[in-house]
Amino acid sequence: MIDEPFKTPDLMLALPEIWMLFMACVVLVVDLFASDRDHTPAYWLTQITLAVAVVLTVQVQWGADATTFSGTYVADSVGSILKVSVLVLAFLGFAYSRDYMRDRGLLIGEYYMLGLFSVLGMMVTVSAHSMLTLYLGLELMSLCLYALVAMDRDSVRSSEAAMKYFVLGALASGMLLYGMSMIYGTTGSLDLAAIREAVVELEENRLLFLFGLVFLVVGVAFKFGAVPFHMWVPDVYHGAPTPVTLIIATASKVAAVGLFLRLIGDGLQPLLADWQQMIVVLAVLSLIVGNTVALVQTNIKRMLAYSTFNHVGFIFLGFIAGSAEGYAAAVFYAVTYSLTVAAAFGVVMLLSSKGFEADQLDDFRGLNDRSPLFALVMLILMVSLTGIPGTVGFYAKWMVLKAVVETGFIWLAVLAVVGAVVGAFYYLRIVRLCYFDKPEGEGPQPTGSGGFRALLAANGLSILLLGIFPGTLVGLCMAAFGV
Repeated sequence: MIDEPFKTPDLMLALPEIWMLFMACVVLVVDLFASDRDHTPAYWLTQITLAVAVVLTVQVQWGADATTFSGTYVADSVGSILKVSVLVLAFLGFAYSRDYMRDRGLLIGEYYMLGLFSVLGMMVTVSAHSMLTLYLGLELMSLCLYALVAMDRDSVRSSEAAMKYFVLGALASGMLLYGMSMIYGTTGSLDLAAIREAVVELEENRLLFLFGLVFLVVGVAFKFGAVPFHMWVPDVYHGAPTPVTLIIATASKVAAVGLFLRLIGDGLQPLLADWQQMIVVLAVLSLIVGNTVALVQTNIKRMLAYSTFNHVGFIFLGFIAGSAEGYAAAVFYAVTYSLTVAAAFGVVMLLSSKGFEADQLDDFRGLNDRSPLFALVMLILMVSLTGIPGTVGFYAKWMVLKAVVETGFIWLAVLAVVGAVVGAFYYLRIVRLCYFDKPEGEGPQPTGSGGFRALLAANGLSILLLGIFPGTLVGLCMAAFGV
């Protein structure tokens, strides 16, 4: 047997990742020699890196459908949308975090370096065309996030959150790797396209393959924080510095959508009838537990953590459909939800100050009297998360419900609608606090630079505009899946 000659990889297809890797190293070196105590060079280099990566991703990968690096990396429109979303969310996270991290003595160059490497891991995960590449990207993302959660070494709560995240994350990674080994042992390939072809003709060792599928679904569910693999989410959201919580709650969720689409939605699509039932169970549990426990939370970070389960349940509805329309609806939901939650954590950081964390619901009492603009931003965000008609949250929910109803799971759509009604209570409660309740004393005052406030207001305005004009983003998501 003659081995195939080595093919030189098309480096242009992976230009966004190459750029990110190069600039992450540049940021580390520049910060090492910079004397600025605020690490201004590292900050601006990081933001420029993310902005240029957005341009490169759109120009190089939108409309493409090609693989390189011996078929382990794929560049296509689906990956392009997910990567741009991750990069924009990371840009917002770094912009919102600067004042917050400086006030707490956490603003160091390694923060930006770890953030960039985490984003690089997300981008590799989204473009993986091999189980090996998928696992490498996932671990690069996760290891950086573990370190970021533990950045506040003087905080017992942060240390505890990082330890829980690391231990449970390692367990989930082990399950994912074990599942991959079973799939590889059955098919003899790590390439997702080859696995998909092998699944169609699978006759022997089908039971072993299904066992591997179960482990893969468990690993993916952990990355989403879906019930019952949600144990880490509330403690990590609460214990991590708020900017790190923002990244975990937004960018990593978009990356998890890419993980599912590549590994299960693409590589294991012929086994739809098998994994669909598992995703249904995860969706039902997430919808019920998320809405129930979120009702009694008094800490906004924990409330957003438990409400995440509800939104993960809605994303899973799109996956359950198993169609291009369902996948497009799931991507639209994940992107718009992440943009909304990013702004919500931005408001939390706006009201926080040195030695004070504005993470209690009572801290939002009378916000309209102190800052009408950001009370309005919270109104837009909470109404959108509720899914009231006319908001982008409504369109996102409607798209996934439509996809799942067309698949025949009408009862599941009804359960999701009931869950959305229950969720209206804890979201609209924050609106009531902002506009109708009075604080004890003056209440926390908005802080931050003018640039921070302007960007946060623009983030809130973007949610409003997406609710009024959702067509462009919907069209992009549909076009990426060829609908």
